[in-house]
Amino acid sequence: MTPPIDAPWEDEDDDSLDEADIVEWYEAKPVTVSTAVATGSVVAAFALGVLTAVGVLTLIGRLDD
Repeated sequence: MTPPIDAPWEDEDDDSLDEADIVEWYEAKPVTVSTAVATGSVVAAFALGVLTAVGVLTLIGRLDD
């Protein structure tokens, strides 16, 4: 019969658990974009959607009628 496997934390001394690592957390900077860039990306996304819709409708044959 094989002996049970001990959990890794059972081998440590109780004193070693008192020593904690200091971890510093930094808040992420907010992403800032200018109004022109935001407007341009919205307009570009809309134009891409329109082109995609026109292309799909053309391929289906709905715009030929």
